[in-house]
Amino acid sequence: MTIDRRRLVRTHNPVYTSAHPTAVLTVGNGDIAMSVDVSGLQTFPRFHEIVPDPRRVITDGVSGLPEQRVRPFEVDDFQIPLRTQAGWGWYRTRATRDFRLEEAETVYDTSRGPVPYLDRMGLQRPADPIAAEFEAGAWFHYNPRRAHLGRLALVGPDGAEPQHPSLLVDVRTELDLFSATVQAEYSLEGERVSVTTVADPARDVLAVHVESGLLERGWGVAWVFDEQPDDLASFELPLEHAISWLQDGTRRGVAERRVESTTYAVEIETSGVLADGGDRILATAAGLSHLDVVVALAPGKAAASVEPTSFEEVRTRAASWWQGYWQDGAAVSFGGSTDPRAQELERRVVLSQYLLAVNSAGSTPPAESGLTYNTWTGKFHLEMHWWHAAHFPLWERGHLLERSLQWYHDALERARETAARQGYRGARWPKQTDPSARESPSNIGVFLVWQQPHLIHLLELLRTEGRDDGFLRLHYPLIEATADFMADFVEERDGAYVLPPPLIPAQESYLADRATTESPTFELAYWSWALLCANEWRRRIGLEPREEWQRVAANMRTPHVLPDGTYAAIATPPYLIRKDHPSMLMATGWLPDTRIIDLEIMRATLDAVWSDWDLQSSWGWDYPVMAMAATRLGDVPRALDALLHPSPKNVFLRNGHNPQMPGFLTIYLPANGGVLAAVAHMAAAVRAGAAVPEGWIVETEGAWAGTADLNLRVVY
Repeated sequence: MTIDRRRLVRTHNPVYTSAHPTAVLTVGNGDIAMSVDVSGLQTFPRFHEIVPDPRRVITDGVSGLPEQRVRPFEVDDFQIPLRTQAGWGWYRTRATRDFRLEEAETVYDTSRGPVPYLDRMGLQRPADPIAAEFEAGAWFHYNPRRAHLGRLALVGPDGAEPQHPSLLVDVRTELDLFSATVQAEYSLEGERVSVTTVADPARDVLAVHVESGLLERGWGVAWVFDEQPDDLASFELPLEHAISWLQDGTRRGVAERRVESTTYAVEIETSGVLADGGDRILATAAGLSHLDVVVALAPGKAAASVEPTSFEEVRTRAASWWQGYWQDGAAVSFGGSTDPRAQELERRVVLSQYLLAVNSAGSTPPAESGLTYNTWTGKFHLEMHWWHAAHFPLWERGHLLERSLQWYHDALERARETAARQGYRGARWPKQTDPSARESPSNIGVFLVWQQPHLIHLLELLRTEGRDDGFLRLHYPLIEATADFMADFVEERDGAYVLPPPLIPAQESYLADRATTESPTFELAYWSWALLCANEWRRRIGLEPREEWQRVAANMRTPHVLPDGTYAAIATPPYLIRKDHPSMLMATGWLPDTRIIDLEIMRATLDAVWSDWDLQSSWGWDYPVMAMAATRLGDVPRALDALLHPSPKNVFLRNGHNPQMPGFLTIYLPANGGVLAAVAHMAAAVRAGAAVPEGWIVETEGAWAGTADLNLRVVY
């Protein structure tokens, strides 16, 4: 039976009938996004602004991760800010003195000699106290920052926004997922208001249509240039900014905004009349009861702005693109299931597909909170790119992942420089970075290595989805540079290859032991698989396999097994800490089978995580990790239980977002990507004949080939 995709998607349209600090809906295209409140616009920013968590433990995190206090999930602990952000929109601050990157560096003695790491930076946020010795690292860590470009707000005749969403009566605000359109209806000052909001699917253009008797009374819509909302550190100077306004007739105008050395243009067209309001551009309806406002944004001077367009053109293009998005590719329905959890999982799957297309399908790897608001000052984390984007080829939408591949090509030389500075061959990909690809100082990130094979994994997923030899040849330089570093990074001991210190695994609980930690279970398996995959790419394009890659892959040491017959996280003391990410499980399911993983030991490891792990300290993608391991071990019922595990870190709001940390990380898109990856694995298993539990009906459309075909049939 064919899945009715329009019905499947629209069944899960998020609808709000009252305001809440998390009641935010987003429109965008992967490279630009705008988040709106129940007004259908960005009218009440203070109501949604992040509130510092009074229970946060303030620590510099230099000696170890701070303890996470046990707390139940409470939605009132969270807020989602109203922002407009773009992949190109960055600025950097000025400081009280000039900093040199070398000031953030520590040289570690290793078996291959001294190796420098940019680790002189703790876990502080800009508003925290920062010791003078960490100031240089902190400045490079925080800069550049992703800019908030401005917002569209409903304004009164005086140009000011209403002060609180409680002024809106009889609210009904809905995001139609199938067309990516927000429709808001409410009453204000006795008049009914209707707002339709949409983003262009291919250009940096946002559009709104407003109908109301308020417009005849002088109300309108304003583009507001807010001050940048990110905190400044004590050593950062106040931002310099300026706005200049050029008007071309009564219905079209262009503003240039400068924030420090960054300039961008905002072009506005309206069906009404425009006026300069200082920090805002006002659009009023000139006595009519309807008003269109179209905003086009572009980096640089106003001359770089896009061609004029209309609200109807934007809405039509968006409806066409999103219909194709939902109708093409794979789909899963749990319709007809009697298990009450099935509808909730289906809701998470549908909303995650929307949120990730909006936030994580751009020309650069995405930030952990996408284009919704800044966490880690908007920088992106390459170890999270798999979580944001692997689902695209798994769901037969790999072209959306391909958008970001050029960034890796552009960043390749910088990654080579990082490796060379540390004495390695090949390219070492940073953990946290920005469009420049410069590594951000961190006492954790610079020691992570699990992002290194990601690019090989993502490219192989795309190949498995279906790519020709031209694709393989185009991207092979990324494979080669990555594999060269991986083969050079290992050390041989007694005929086996280990991953040496200093190192922090995906489970970051071993921060304090970074100078001695080696050979994490997951990373050992990942290294072996990725190097084999790199040689397979060589064979496919007619090159001889690299003997070094083959030798390292075939001889990675086997992971450490604890006395209870389960896998340790690392091969050195303390071997296993039962909190944070249970990353050992990623060596099975998340990663295809490898020679060095014993599935029966992994089965016992999954049992131990299920019964003994501190899931309060876990993260949103850990439940998909458990689900993928369970699926590979033939236990689809447990996989479903894992995805729907009742935990404070596994709650998905009405808009599909997954909050993690009050006062900071109030959305977490890697969890959404994890849900989609795990469901792809389950769909492939069900298509292959795996049994589903009583009460569940799983209907699938699509090839679901990638999860199985990644098991390389090569000889070690």
